[in-house]
Amino acid sequence: MLIAHLPAGYVIGSLARRMAPTARSVMLAALAGSVAPDFDIAWFWFVDNGGVHHRTYPTHWPLLWAALAAFLIPLVTLAARRWKVAVAVFFLAVLSHMILDSVAAPMHWLMPFDDRAVELVRIPATYSYWILSFMLHWTFALETGICAVAAWFVRKRREQRNFARNFT
Repeated sequence: MLIAHLPAGYVIGSLARRMAPTARSVMLAALAGSVAPDFDIAWFWFVDNGGVHHRTYPTHWPLLWAALAAFLIPLVTLAARRWKVAVAVFFLAVLSHMILDSVAAPMHWLMPFDDRAVELVRIPATYSYWILSFMLHWTFALETGICAVAAWFVRKRREQRNFARNFT
């Protein structure tokens, strides 16, 4: 996925806010979680010089995130209960990142134990510039659909704010 991670995080954060309106920082947690696996892009470009695909780094290993979630969610539930929803939403958004990446890019779901990559659809390099191959493939419609849903959530939130402002 090229553009849908952050909008997907916004959708997750919006739904989480509706389900747990008093929980702290769920939107921030959802947005951060939705892009957290891609923090490795800086390493990819500035250290590895693009030599190793960034989805092979530990930040793109779902089992690493699952282990962190299995450790941190119970710990936060015991030590800082008011943050448990935000932490759970963060890891849900990370999972959404992994699922979205699996649509059209190789994901190593069982790394470090098994290095086989899984992807739903392989996008052929039909154009000289790789981004064009992605943007002109049908899977990009899925990305724009996610962006449209996020835009709808933004619009609804603005309407609610304006309504509340006009009648209070």
